[in-house]
This record gives sequence, C-alpha cells and structure tokens, in this order.
Amino acid sequence: MRGENMANTFTQLNIQLIFVVKGRDNLLQNTFRNNLFKYISGILKETNQFPLAVNGYSDHVHAFFELNPNNSVSEIARIVKTNSSKWINEQGFLKNKFNWQKGYGAFSYSHSQRNNVIKYILNQEEHHQKKRFKDEYLELLKRFEIDYDEKYLFEWIDEEL
Repeated sequence: MRGENMANTFTQLNIQLIFVVKGRDNLLQNTFRNNLFKYISGILKETNQFPLAVNGYSDHVHAFFELNPNNSVSEIARIVKTNSSKWINEQGFLKNKFNWQKGYGAFSYSHSQRNNVIKYILNQEEHHQKKRFKDEYLELLKRFEIDYDEKYLFEWIDEEL
C-alpha cells in the first residue's frame, strides 16, 4: 500500500476497472479522449489510489490502479464515473448530456501480471482495430471464470472493424 502508514499492514491490490459510455452519442472522440484519461488518472490520485495505466477506446475506459485498502472498488468506480462524466459535460465536448452506462467490470491481477496489463491497456487503439470491445469483455469474463447473465451485460455499441 502506498502513501499511508498502518503498522503491520502491507497490500498490493492491482485492479483493472472497465466502464462504458451510454449510447452512440457519447462516444469518446479523439479530440478529448487523452485529456479524459489524464483526468481519470487525477481522480484516482485524488482518492489515494495509485494509477498504473488509464486508456481506452471510443466506447469504453480501462483504469488500472493499485487500490487503497481503505476504499472499495465500487466506491472508486462511482467516484471516477461521476466526476469524469461531470467534467466531460462541463467541458462541452459533446452536444448531448454525457453519461456512463450503469455498472462496471473489475478484475484483479498479481504483481507479476502488471507490466503485461499496462502494455495491453496502453495499446487499446491498435488492439481494437482487430477486436471489438464486446469480444474483449466477454473473453475477460470467461478468463476470470465469472458467471454472468446476458441481460446484465453492457449495451454494446458495435463499431465496424
């Protein structure tokens, strides 16, 4: 755990958080996408998380960070999504009111997996030239052996490959 001293407490909780835009009108445009990722990284720092990589594509975001054990994943997801959507709306990047879809995916990784996950996240644009986000996400659910009901998955915004 970084930034806090608690006697005999040591943690490293590496979390990949994934969340999705709501509707085709809310696609993350190239004109502001990188600034959004920097903003999300700043939100993580402000909440005493340790950002490792924040990136994504037009319809989704991957935020990879060390989770401070004083926080829950759901709390950080709520804060990141609320503050980033507010920022997008205040900046006036899109014509309509911006929103994220409800829910998120969160996956934990060991220290030995960190560099591979960081590379994967930082390479999103190239990765999604070959694979749709829906396929990527379903593969993650299967790899992590997460049972799911189709009706509770994201509303997919299929973009042409």
